[in-house]
Parts: sequence; C-alpha cells; structure tokens
Amino acid sequence: MKTWFAIPLWQRVIAALVLGVIVGFLWGPGAESIKIIGDIFIAFIKMLVVPLIFFSLVAGVAAIGDLRKLGAVGWRAMLLFVVSGQIAVWLGLLLGTVIQPGIGVDTSMIDLGATPEPNSTDWREMLLGIVPASPVQVMADVNVLPLIVFSLLLGIGILMAEGEGTPVQKIFDSGAVVMQKVTMVVMELTPFGVFALMAWVAGTLGLDALIALSKLVALNYIGCLLIIFVLYSAMVKFLAKLPVRDFFRGIVDAMAVSYSTASSNATLPVTLRCAERNLGVSNSVAAFVISLGATINMNGTAMYLGLATLFGAQIFGVELSWAQYGLIALLGTLGAIGAAGIPGAGLIMMALVFGAVGVPLETIAFVAGVDRIMDMMRTTTNVSGDAAVALTVASMTGELDREEMISADDV
Repeated sequence: MKTWFAIPLWQRVIAALVLGVIVGFLWGPGAESIKIIGDIFIAFIKMLVVPLIFFSLVAGVAAIGDLRKLGAVGWRAMLLFVVSGQIAVWLGLLLGTVIQPGIGVDTSMIDLGATPEPNSTDWREMLLGIVPASPVQVMADVNVLPLIVFSLLLGIGILMAEGEGTPVQKIFDSGAVVMQKVTMVVMELTPFGVFALMAWVAGTLGLDALIALSKLVALNYIGCLLIIFVLYSAMVKFLAKLPVRDFFRGIVDAMAVSYSTASSNATLPVTLRCAERNLGVSNSVAAFVISLGATINMNGTAMYLGLATLFGAQIFGVELSWAQYGLIALLGTLGAIGAAGIPGAGLIMMALVFGAVGVPLETIAFVAGVDRIMDMMRTTTNVSGDAAVALTVASMTGELDREEMISADDV
C-alpha cells in the first residue's frame, strides 16, 4: 500500500491509461463488463459538483476582502480575470468548431439512455431562471446557474457585512478546504476509473475513439499554448509594457512545478516567490492577485470546458445553437471560477456545462482517461495567467520594481 501511494498520482493514471487501452483491445466488447468501476468513479465526481461550486465560489468572493480598500488593484485584477477567461473559453469553442475532434466516432454500441434535452425556453424565461426561488431546491436539482448566482450574492453579502461576516467567511473558507480534501480523496480513485473506462472505450469503440481522444488532447495543448504565448504575452507587452522574454524567464520555475503537480494551490508559494523576486511585483499586489487567481483565474480550464462540450456534442450528435454557445461561454467562465485549484477539478466542472446544453454526461466517462494529461497543461496555463495579471496590475498601479525584472544578462 505504501509503495502504491509513493508513486505520484499522474504516473499511476498514465500507467492505468496504457494498461486499459491494451486490455480493451485484447478483450474487445467484453471490456464493457468492467465499466461499472468507471461509472462509480464518475458518480463520485458528480457528487462533488454542488458542494465544491458552492463553497469555492463563496470563499473566493469573500477572499477579495474589503472592496472599498482594494481600489485600483481589485477592479483591474477582476477585469483582467474575467476578460481573459472569456477569451479563453471562446478560443476553446473556436478550436472545437473548426477542427471538430469528435466527428467520426460510432457510438451506436453505447447505451446512453435518455439524452437530456437542451433548454428550449426563450431569453426572458432563461433570465428569470437564473434567480433561485429556492437555493435548497436549486442544489437538490443540480441547477448550476442559479446556484452560481446565489453563491456570488452570498459572497458579496459577507463582504458587505465586514467584521460581522467574518465568522461566516471562516465557515466557507473551512468548507472550501474540506471539499478540496474530499476531492483529493476521490481523485485517488482515478487510476481505477481510468483503467476501466479506457478498456471500455478501446474495447467497444475501437481505434476511432482513441484517435478522437488524441485530437482532443492535441487541441487542449494548442489552446493552452496560444493562451500562454499570445494572450499573456500581449498582456505583458501592451498593458504592462514590459519585456515578454523576461516575464517567461521569471516564471519558469512556477510553470515547471505547476505542470508536474497539476495543482494551482500546490504551486502558489512558488508563483508568489517568482512574482516578487523575479518580476519585481510588490508583496501586497502579489499576495492579493496571485492568491485570488489561484481560486478564480482558471483560463486553461475555461478553454477546456468549451472545447470538451463541443467534443461531447459532436460525438453524440447534439446540435448546438449560437445561444447555447453563449451559454457555454458563460458557464465555462463561471465554472472555471468555481473550480478548485487541485488536480481533476476541471473534470468535475464538466457536469455543470454539459447538462445545461443537453450534452450527455457519458462524455465525462469518455474523456476521463486522458484528463490528467490535459490537466497538467491547463494548470500551467492557469498559473502563468496569475503571474501575468499580477505583473500587469503592479505595472498599472506603480507597485512594480522594474529593476527586479530578470534581464537577458542575468540568465
């Protein structure tokens, strides 16, 4: 048992992925008999959606602190987080629409049951529907959009209550930590779930499914690299007016740690050190922006949620309208905000978006086997974004020591 846990989780997941593919090809359609193991894993993931969003969002908003004292730093950071998140999710939708990685997979051998119908209400009913008449009922029905609205309002209420809201804030801070620990426990089941699901995919759907998954992985990496080297570079060059090469040299340690751990929270100390020592960001700005970013700035996750939703829609033949594209963009951004900064959080948030536009939740089982490979790159994107926003905000507010920026001669 000690030997098992001594192996890093990502290595166990990769080994389970390879072994599952081999077993699936050798076993054939009979591999569906072990799919129940993967179904149990997915059921645990679905279980986490509501409490994880609720505690993480409320704690994230409350972590902003006193809005009146934050001033220039607070609104600039939030604006950059939201705008970059929207760009990221639309990039994922663009890649999924143009490349269409899910086209060509024969899913006739999969028993889907009843495929959920997309919401057919008009914009007035949809707008009214985001206001939760009963927060408890919303949670019971896993109706995510009104749950997000209620969570945001509750977080704002804690801020407005100031000192009197501190006890409630501590409850949600503790709840968010507890849910992260529960999520980590569930993530320990990942190798078993991945083995069973990849054996099922390989044995039932064959080579076409594996090719489609390879395309999804490739697009995930392409999207993340575009965000890092185009979006973040533009932010540093045109908003912060600083050398792009020096920025990436300054955060290379944080990028390496984030890729290996697939956790924004685990990388937080390294990101803070890089921002302060290598980039010259003041301690106050770095502590606020990067800590907040580790909670709500998940551009890699936002991009992937858009891409994965189209992937599932293409596999299972679900037609999506432009209005549903907009809903995916909204939920993808909000879902990324609600995602915890730990491995596997993006996988949990998929249920949020899929159900809203009628994409079968079986898509989660389909992509779970390769999610860890993609999660490593998404986390690197998220962490790089935290540093880019911190640097940009520090430059805009005069909280940057430009002489601390790493020069070409220092490396």
